[in-house]
Amino acid sequence: MSGRVETLLRYKFYIVLLVGILSFVWGKEGDETVYPIDPDATPRPVAYATSTTGEIIIDGLLDEIEWEGAEVIDGFIQAKLQEGYPATEPTVVRLLYDDNHLYVGAVCYDSEPNKLVVESLVQDFETHNSDVFALTLDTFFDRSNAFMFLFNPMGAIKDGQVFNDSRNPNLAWEGIIDVKTFHHEEGWNIELAIPFSTLRFDPTLKEQKWGLNFLRRVRRKNEDSYWAPLPRRGRIHKMSKAGTLLGIESIESGRNLTIKPFASVGSSEGSSSVSNDGGADIKWGVTPSLTLDLTANTDFSQVEADRLQINLDRFPLFFPEKRDFFIENAGAFTFGDVTERNYRMGSSLREFTLFHSRRIGLEGGLPVPIMGGGRLTGRLKDYELGVLAIRTDDMTDNPAEDFNVFRLRRTMEGNSDIGAMVIQRQTPSLNDTYERSYGLDANLRFFRNLVVNSYLVGTAEPGVTEDNLAGRVSAGWRDGLWDISAFFKEVGDQFNPGVGFIKRKGIRHGYATLGAHPPVETKWFYKLNPYSEIHYVTDLNSMMVTRTGSAALDFHLRDGGTLGVKAVSRFEKVETPFSIGEDVTVDVGSYSFGEVIGFFRSNASLPFFTYVRLYNGTYFAGKKRTVSLNLAGRIGYRLTAQVSSSFNDIAYDNKNISANVYGIRVNYSHTTTIHSSAYVQYNSVSDEMVSNLRFNLIHSPLSDLFFVYLDRRYANSGESIDQAVVLKVTKLFNL
Repeated sequence: MSGRVETLLRYKFYIVLLVGILSFVWGKEGDETVYPIDPDATPRPVAYATSTTGEIIIDGLLDEIEWEGAEVIDGFIQAKLQEGYPATEPTVVRLLYDDNHLYVGAVCYDSEPNKLVVESLVQDFETHNSDVFALTLDTFFDRSNAFMFLFNPMGAIKDGQVFNDSRNPNLAWEGIIDVKTFHHEEGWNIELAIPFSTLRFDPTLKEQKWGLNFLRRVRRKNEDSYWAPLPRRGRIHKMSKAGTLLGIESIESGRNLTIKPFASVGSSEGSSSVSNDGGADIKWGVTPSLTLDLTANTDFSQVEADRLQINLDRFPLFFPEKRDFFIENAGAFTFGDVTERNYRMGSSLREFTLFHSRRIGLEGGLPVPIMGGGRLTGRLKDYELGVLAIRTDDMTDNPAEDFNVFRLRRTMEGNSDIGAMVIQRQTPSLNDTYERSYGLDANLRFFRNLVVNSYLVGTAEPGVTEDNLAGRVSAGWRDGLWDISAFFKEVGDQFNPGVGFIKRKGIRHGYATLGAHPPVETKWFYKLNPYSEIHYVTDLNSMMVTRTGSAALDFHLRDGGTLGVKAVSRFEKVETPFSIGEDVTVDVGSYSFGEVIGFFRSNASLPFFTYVRLYNGTYFAGKKRTVSLNLAGRIGYRLTAQVSSSFNDIAYDNKNISANVYGIRVNYSHTTTIHSSAYVQYNSVSDEMVSNLRFNLIHSPLSDLFFVYLDRRYANSGESIDQAVVLKVTKLFNL
């Protein structure tokens, strides 16, 4: 018995010795993290901000002694290219705060600092084409909404708000922030001060608890890494997956009141005199989570001209909103064919949105003066509120109108929500003239990967009592491999959202898609995306009017480019003739046709890059070839240029049609506060040429001087359509 014990003890000694050797080789005590980690299963990290009373000079040097006492935040994990592995270029972050500011200092180490990629110096630069350091702050810790700040190595800023856990980013929001960067032989530093008055939070809490995440992008490697790990398809504003920030205590938010007056002088086509104008915007934080915006004599003269489009279909074109007053907090008013990030949903707000702000203050693409109005947006505990009231001026061809919008959404666990919306458009001088819209919607999430979106809406106007409803239910599943979605939608013949956009009425529309995202490891690409989808559309009598089936394969290149091919088969029943250009009409009838589409998007981190799409196939009873080409380049980070073109060659009814659009844009930024741009477009179908020259000086935080020149004319005759020149100055007063 004693011999057996002795033998066991001897084996135990050898086992312990072996474990010790392995522990020494693999890490002390054998508790080293095993990579790759699962970003979804990894516990969310916690960081602490350190209080300071010393002066922090924002110069990018990080040489104040206070930084040495702040907690080190590091250990960033890749989302791409190597999901779940440590970042190849380390990032070290520290956080300080005093009574007025949150200070962020980061050292972005880089083994090849001479190869940093800087896209431009403009505000709201294209972050996917640049090296980036970024952070998000969920100041109410609702795991859904946040402020977002992104910076490139030269200090250019892109900021915004995000709502509904990454579903509705709003990049028009701007906040006062002080930032400086500094370059050295080991990489680059960034130092910034965010005033607490820029943020919204609950000052009644003694200790703040915020959601937090950091992003580091090394563009030449196509590498994104996060402090709170995210999967490859994740984004920094996915706040349900963010870490937690603690340590900030006893801070105040200030009055949260800003006034931004403007003055402008200019002249336009047909005006024999110079016109002067002025107005103001006021922003007031009514509560820490509710913001009131007021506007008087609103002016949008600095807004860039719409991009010209050619319509080769029988349905109306969608033009996006560009006016800051309407873009800011736009997520609060989202209602319609919403899409889920990373899900292929088959439709979007470009197909249907119950509220489209371009219906206010624009008529036929031309401005209608806005006398004034207000907007109240924010949260009341678990409710998200949006209220809008606008009145336009009385014009000869357009009498004054009142626009009123009410939106209420109840958030629930799992980042789901249900809501309601009511809209009215009315001419005060005509009490019996109105257009109303109303509806209920739900956006639900289950089992982490399943999303369900639905709505039921109706419209009302004099004399319409039936066929004025629309409804949709959709579901999508997206995990690490599969992407599956489907929806059914029905729209009545008389459905008419007076302050919205609907592409197609009087239909029943079914859609389904099946796709996969298998990771691969090759020299050239890291992911494949094969998928197929089908649209099946009938009229309200169940007669098929459209069927579109497609199969596609996309390649995601390791350098950040993409390559793909797609085959499409279509059936269209045309019940009303429509024109292509001036001389060709697509007659009533049933048509079966198809095309093959190929595209290539090159690595945008290079000084010169391109995006090209090729279409070749039949087109109703004819043939169509399309080449869409975009070429872009930059000299350093100050001068960028982009040439865009779309060539459409159509053979139809023994006629050849060329429908082309050309554009060239040049931007020059002397610093992050001095910018100029020139944009020229030409549409061969309408023979219209649009020129837009713009100079912008940011003379103090969120305060601008604009000089804008706009010229629209017929290219062949030179006849002027519209011409305007405007000088505009704004000044923000933070009270």
